[in-house]
Amino acid sequence: MNYGGDAAGLICGYLLAANTAPREVDTVQAAQWLANIPSGAAPQGQFLWLHFNLSHAQAVRWMERHADLPEAFFDALKDRSVSTRIERDDDTLIAVLNDAHFDFAFEPSDIATLWTSVAPHLMVTGRTHPLRSVDALRTAVRSGNAPCSSVALLAELMRTQASGLVDIVRGVTQRIDDVEDALLAGRLDHKRARLGVLRRLLVRLQRLLAPEPAALFRLLQHPPAWMGSDDAQELRDSTEEFSVVLRDMQGLQERIKLLQEEIAASVQEANSRSLFVLTVVTVLALPINILAGLFGMNVGGVPLADNGHGFWIIVAVVAAFTAVAGWLALRDTRDQ
Repeated sequence: MNYGGDAAGLICGYLLAANTAPREVDTVQAAQWLANIPSGAAPQGQFLWLHFNLSHAQAVRWMERHADLPEAFFDALKDRSVSTRIERDDDTLIAVLNDAHFDFAFEPSDIATLWTSVAPHLMVTGRTHPLRSVDALRTAVRSGNAPCSSVALLAELMRTQASGLVDIVRGVTQRIDDVEDALLAGRLDHKRARLGVLRRLLVRLQRLLAPEPAALFRLLQHPPAWMGSDDAQELRDSTEEFSVVLRDMQGLQERIKLLQEEIAASVQEANSRSLFVLTVVTVLALPINILAGLFGMNVGGVPLADNGHGFWIIVAVVAAFTAVAGWLALRDTRDQ
């Protein structure tokens, strides 16, 4: 299968079961398997995972025709809602998750949405952009590390997503360390702007992901009847991992904020020094400018015009006034 999906937009499909190697299926095999099972029942503990490219025009049509998904899932797809949530619709779990792009480049726009439907016999995921966590889960399933239930697969997806966020937090931490080292060395250059980008990235990630643990906790208070205690515990564990990562992200935001304040103070201090130097130069040049303007007027009666020592007298007067002006400008600095 190609990366963008087959004729129905299916990127990958696997038939999974406990103690059985995953079997890759296409849309024809998936449709036959779904048509042959009773509604809500998984034969011999089997379940199907189908991952679709929602940019493909046929993806939603195939799901409507063969997957028997609840209307709430299709409503979420039509609304293109990106607000993170996990909720029940009868015996089906509907999840809207957010994740980093496959080619994540630490930009706030490198985040996309994954729509998920989880039933006892079927898990359907759909996205419009390639996502890191789903690709990592797909690689793990292909290598044989497959969970034994659809809820366990959802929990594994959550853990993979949390691991990806840990990598993002590490990358952001490294970049913040670089900016901090440049600040201590007095070499800010263009890295000041990167702090703003990183902070916007963390704020966007936290805004999109923060509701996720709370939504899971609410779900676990009233889980579906078919969800086993082991599956519920796996979801609870994945939620705790998410909470830890979110706390780390909040700490990074505070660190970036402190760095931005320190950089702003440093820039303000440099601007103040430049303004002070400019003020001193202006004050020192004021006496000579005034005298040059007065003696440069083309009128009669200019003092010392016929005096042989007039030039040196004017130089002495200018020097005296300049010294007085310099003393007045610099005395506050000496007091400090």
